[in-house]
Amino acid sequence: MPNTPREVPANGTPCVEIGDRGLRLPRIGLGTASLGNFLGAITDEQAVDTIRRAYDAGVRYVDTAPLYGHGLAEQRVGSALRGKPRGDLVISSKAGRLLRADAPRDESQYVDGEPFYTDVPATGPVWDFSYDGVRTSLTESLDRLGLDSLDILHLHDPDDHYEQAASTAYAALRDLRAEGTVKAIGAGMNRTPVLTRLVENCDLDVVLLAGRYTLLDQSSLTDLLPACRERGTKVVVGGVFNSGILLDPSPRARYDYAPAAAEVVEKAQRIRTVCDRYDVPLAAAALQFPLAHPQIAAVLVGARSVAELDMDLDLLEVVVPDALWHDLRTSGLLPDDVPVPSGPVITGLERSVR
Repeated sequence: MPNTPREVPANGTPCVEIGDRGLRLPRIGLGTASLGNFLGAITDEQAVDTIRRAYDAGVRYVDTAPLYGHGLAEQRVGSALRGKPRGDLVISSKAGRLLRADAPRDESQYVDGEPFYTDVPATGPVWDFSYDGVRTSLTESLDRLGLDSLDILHLHDPDDHYEQAASTAYAALRDLRAEGTVKAIGAGMNRTPVLTRLVENCDLDVVLLAGRYTLLDQSSLTDLLPACRERGTKVVVGGVFNSGILLDPSPRARYDYAPAAAEVVEKAQRIRTVCDRYDVPLAAAALQFPLAHPQIAAVLVGARSVAELDMDLDLLEVVVPDALWHDLRTSGLLPDDVPVPSGPVITGLERSVR
């Protein structure tokens, strides 16, 4: 990819200003954990085809990380987008784990004894939130991506590393932003307590929150989102389907990557019942819901194939009547004061190349 200055995406996709360095973030992005063989291996060809399909459909924001496939996702992103105008893209990655051949087994990356990522390179993730570790991580990510700069760099999952994340790791991010190697800095996590502290105590432009502001779980309303509003920090939402339960809330559904508890399944089924009343797919309501909150800059879709990506983009175009959101509130399935969409949430994506 030629490294030209950041510009407004040429396809007219709606954007939100992030930070004070001219970065405009498209409201829909592609998350790439699944494209790094998360919960099942896919081929390089399938991953590259999915990324290119996203680009052809008007998606200009791609989020990745060294952890995703132990480097596979970054390599596949680089291969898929090679030759695309750099100024037409927003690319984010993460730091806090270095990929090393002698990495010890990380139990946080296993469920029921099985690894989240399969058929991946032998190098594994090693925690490192030191100043040099963050800069080294960025250098290695840029090499895998084939770039010389990133738009956004997040600290990745520093739940158990707050002190180092808020000191040495943040200092590295701050300096990289000042140097212009990255345009915006943030942190990406699945839980809100440490992320909220980072927002309160560091000058972050944006955070990536997975699973905690969804149609099923709005727990971030109590801590993170108020802190972000106070500090002027924008939020990107991932995990809008809560590991698939908001696609199919069956008794076998997963929630936070593990089998869902019965009460979680029951709540998701009640939400689906309301959606069925209006002939709206549960997944459409789930994908559109977060975009109504004024602090939410963008939502990531995590497709692992062209078919899944097209399904997600179609869900954005489903008309969700105001009465559906009203019924979710009156049924106690959404808080009374939570922002909900009114009318189309996204327009302007190019739906060419079917």
